[in-house]
Amino acid sequence: MTAHFQNIGIISKSADPSVAETLATLLSFLEQRGIPAVLDESAAVSVPDAVTPVVSREELAARCDLAIAVGGDGTLLNAARSLADAGVPILGINRGRLGFLADVLPAEMTHCLDKVLAGEFQEEERTLLHAEVLRNGQRLHHSDALNDVVIHKFDIARMIELETHIDGRFLNTQRSDGLVMATPTGSTAYALSGGGPILHPTLSAIVLVPICPHTLTNRPIVINDHACIEVVLHGGSTTEAQVTCDGQVKFPLDCGDRVRVRRKDKPIRLLHPPGHDHYEVLREKLRWG
Repeated sequence: MTAHFQNIGIISKSADPSVAETLATLLSFLEQRGIPAVLDESAAVSVPDAVTPVVSREELAARCDLAIAVGGDGTLLNAARSLADAGVPILGINRGRLGFLADVLPAEMTHCLDKVLAGEFQEEERTLLHAEVLRNGQRLHHSDALNDVVIHKFDIARMIELETHIDGRFLNTQRSDGLVMATPTGSTAYALSGGGPILHPTLSAIVLVPICPHTLTNRPIVINDHACIEVVLHGGSTTEAQVTCDGQVKFPLDCGDRVRVRRKDKPIRLLHPPGHDHYEVLREKLRWG
């Protein structure tokens, strides 16, 4: 039987014994089925004796028609930002804590992979955000995010002041610990802990959630994901803030900096085993009775 995917790239969380065990099983499984695979440099650290070729993330994106991320949701978030432009679908093997995104259990991995390789899977397109930092009209930094773009204070117990515009229209000025701008995927992450709503992954929406706002009537708001969000940091020279994408990519902000956030043109392709049920995932992960 010809496999639905012909070249597989493997990305993983590094320096974790449980990940190394899963990677060894995965490589043996693919070798037995004669399916070519390459290891990302992050995965190669965990299986130093493997004979599988090791490539950069860029080469993996160019060569492979499926990526398997072994680790937690953070591993999959990292993979998503680097593979979205190439259109490479991702399947997540959960070796983390929650597993909202990486939802295949290691004990079920080979059974699920047999089905996926036979073309039996569910595919979702998940929206990403693209953020850029502008200072005096010049772009200093940019990054993608699958979960969220967050502007927040750091290293000081003092609120920051943010002025938010949607499509050029003034929304509000808030004093708070920060602002979360999340995709539907990210609505179950930082935005949820800040009191934001859970959005179904198929919605074309972005949720804005203030972090510990001084004005208690400053509530989360959901907007269309075609909107352009611009947030300006106000305050004096003592203001200390930064912008983070998926909690992994960070950039310090100065007073007057403008953070512009839009939906990224290309979504990420996320694969699930047959029978995947988003509501079942919510019930299990959030312990809804």
